[in-house]
Amino acid sequence: MTERLKVAVVGVGQLGSRHARVFSELDGAELVGVVDTDLERARGVAATYGGRGVAHFRELVKDVRAASVAVPTVDHEAAVLELLEAGVHVLVEKPIASSREQAERMTKTAAAKGLRFAVGHTERHNPAVEALLSQRKDPRFIEVHRLASFSPRSLDIDVVLDLMIHDLDVVMTLVGREVASLEAVGVPVLTPRVDIANARLRFEGGAVANITASRVSQEKVRKLRVFARDCYVSLDYQNQEAIRYRILPGEGQRPNIEREELSLVHEEPLKRELQDFLESVAEGRAPLVTGEDGTRALELALRIVTAMEGSNR
Repeated sequence: MTERLKVAVVGVGQLGSRHARVFSELDGAELVGVVDTDLERARGVAATYGGRGVAHFRELVKDVRAASVAVPTVDHEAAVLELLEAGVHVLVEKPIASSREQAERMTKTAAAKGLRFAVGHTERHNPAVEALLSQRKDPRFIEVHRLASFSPRSLDIDVVLDLMIHDLDVVMTLVGREVASLEAVGVPVLTPRVDIANARLRFEGGAVANITASRVSQEKVRKLRVFARDCYVSLDYQNQEAIRYRILPGEGQRPNIEREELSLVHEEPLKRELQDFLESVAEGRAPLVTGEDGTRALELALRIVTAMEGSNR
């Protein structure tokens, strides 16, 4: 990138503050300001990472070319559409929206205006996931566990839209086929919404994925295991590790098991995500995770939510 892109962050709670930090560290970005309805919070984040702290993005919109949006999901559409209408490229945090219709309106508006529109499915930028996708071998069975301790953030959505959606996006990308059928169950524990959920997905072609997500666990686990016909890969999102196991012919009747750590360079996924967004704007190309990708992940998540509601009747 030959020039620093003027950017803003809209919504600087727990996640938006991280966006501000990363933008302040990237050579290709100039953090012009941060926005939050809590003006003192906005000013505090701005004092730490740079730019102005304001209560509404209209105060910054003429000064920036791109913005990331990390407000509550119910407010995504209003914020994103106003930014797009003002000619600003946008990255919106996942889930892309509360409904497919909202997601499609944002995506179509960005396309009509020739603007980049990215969705913050951060795990797609995880070096371990990148290494796994480069080794794709027609997965037959996928097991995923994403367990987190309780946090007061994102309580406007259930655990499927809050946490599981990360893995839905990764698994769909890995399998590369449509979901033919699914079963799901979910339970509210500490909030009125579902806090722990399990979904079993069967894809066209026969691959099966079993995905569990919890935001009321005593331990933090983010692991994915992929079983193919000739190998097994164990991926640790948190530690950025991907290990492949293969059975090789041995002497006599006993085979050998080969263990290989997939080659990768450790780096913060959010940094890679925001760098990709900046480069997509500068180069006029699509970001790694597009509005269409975010919409597909949302549609599957909503199918799971509907299945859970049916199972709880």
